[in-house]
Amino acid sequence: MLKTPMYQFEKTTPNIFASFKDNYELPKEFKGPLKEYDFIVVGAGSAGSVLASRLSEGKQASVLLLEAGQGEAILTGVPILAPMLQRTNYVWPYLMEYQPGVCMGMENGRCFWPRGKAVGGTSVVNYMIYTRGFKEDWDRIAAKGNYGWSYDDVIPYYIKSERAKLRGLNKSPWHGKDGELSVEDVPFRSKLSKAFMDAAKLLGQRQVDYNSPDSFGSSYIQATISKGIRASSARAFLHNNKKRKNLHILTNSRVTRIIIDPYTKTAIGVEFQREGKMYNITAKKEVILSAGPIESPHLLMLSGIGPREHLQSMGINVIQDLRVGETLYDHISFPALAFTLNATRLTLVERKLATLDNVVQYTQYGDGPMSSLAGVETLGYIKTELSDEPGDYPDIELLGSCASLASDEGDVVARGIRIADWLYNDVYRPIENVESFTILFMLLHPKSKGHLKLKSKNPFEQPNLYGNYLTHPKDVATMIAAIRYILRLVDTPPYQKYGATLHTKKFPNCMSYQFNSDAYWECAIRTVTSTLHHQIATCKMGPPQDPEAVVDPELRVYGIKKLRVIDSGVIPQTIVAHTNAPAIMIGEKGADLIKRTWGLL
Repeated sequence: MLKTPMYQFEKTTPNIFASFKDNYELPKEFKGPLKEYDFIVVGAGSAGSVLASRLSEGKQASVLLLEAGQGEAILTGVPILAPMLQRTNYVWPYLMEYQPGVCMGMENGRCFWPRGKAVGGTSVVNYMIYTRGFKEDWDRIAAKGNYGWSYDDVIPYYIKSERAKLRGLNKSPWHGKDGELSVEDVPFRSKLSKAFMDAAKLLGQRQVDYNSPDSFGSSYIQATISKGIRASSARAFLHNNKKRKNLHILTNSRVTRIIIDPYTKTAIGVEFQREGKMYNITAKKEVILSAGPIESPHLLMLSGIGPREHLQSMGINVIQDLRVGETLYDHISFPALAFTLNATRLTLVERKLATLDNVVQYTQYGDGPMSSLAGVETLGYIKTELSDEPGDYPDIELLGSCASLASDEGDVVARGIRIADWLYNDVYRPIENVESFTILFMLLHPKSKGHLKLKSKNPFEQPNLYGNYLTHPKDVATMIAAIRYILRLVDTPPYQKYGATLHTKKFPNCMSYQFNSDAYWECAIRTVTSTLHHQIATCKMGPPQDPEAVVDPELRVYGIKKLRVIDSGVIPQTIVAHTNAPAIMIGEKGADLIKRTWGLL
């Protein structure tokens, strides 16, 4: 056990959401971590939780799971509270570096990139949408030399984890029944969810199971919830296994570097800080980074694995020259459309939600408005006229909802994504007393490519994050096309019977453009440029001939023995998915890859 004078330790802040949290403690006979484990897993997020659970099965191996955050609390399990979690210490409050012309309507003109900091990672703070990616996504990844990652290869791992209870899909061969991860229909559905489905049908969309190979169409959302309660990766894979003697889970443990022998290029263990002390712990078999698409590359670079010139400029000894952090893709959204209604009791209005009846309905039966995914109810895939893809392969995901930025009077969603007061007060406050909703969308395949770099070699300082949003003109054009499609969708009878009308108040910074012109919508998109927390490819997987690859198709870091990255940061290209389910699948598959290596299967 070592003390270090080099860096100030992090300060934690009080958090009302931490009340009655799930505690993870060492077995009573252990007063501290062992000096050595078979496997050390860094990060108890969506991938790390399942990975540690699988590696410790059958008591064949000892596993240390290190998590910088804490256990989830009772309130984090309530789906409707998801937006509030973005401003608690259940997230890493990352900010993208300032980029002119995007996030202009956010606080200080900066894009906010919160990532989960909890046992369960981002699955504790996300919107619980369960999507796996299209068959074409995984087959294309495999075709580029990533053996073992085709759709046929990965679908068994999705099914293995899943315990599905979905209406009309009881006999589906594409869903699991016996896994630990609960996937269910959202108990609460507003009338606007049916309006979305009916309107999509009028525009030629089929209702599909988007988690089957036939996935191009629209659907009610399949969610990682269990009887109305969030089903995080921790709740699914760790909670019932945390008393295993061979699985030690340490919360509030901040890993500062991977210990690597520079001569043999072998990962030996990790250094981490916990409760004011520094520890060096050894891994007999492997160190696995599951710290997510920002912290995993951050730790690699701090440990001497990354772009040579960049590391040298930071005074870090280079052990392996790899293009860590040089590729970054993210899904961005535009949640700022608002449609008003001439009817009542159709949307989620905050001041009408906090009633005793709704609380009782939720606590006793797990349904009612509090079981809503903060208003998000339906999903649809479309292919705009700008797509040059063959067949039914979408470039936009639509998300239907029964709330808008005005529904909570600016206290929750707008604050959660850090919309500036000058924008909210001017555009949305005037419609707080009118029922309103939005349909947002996700740009599935951005051409704009970001990256990340170290800010310094202080492990407690966040890396510099460069999204490079909307730097490719096709991204802007595709997002405008998505807005045009949404306007057509809402102009159909299923919505018009409720008097759905576009709120036409101009953004104050876009006054010089004619409302509803392409130039206006581009200005609006650049004003509210919102991440959906799906950063990928920062530790890109690829075959040896891929110059950008950081890990091989078995997730081993190139040039370093006994070190793997197993999280969503290895996904090499954009996929048609919210990344929580793919991260869990990667954890499942990664566990099998490791077990096969060490004869543990």
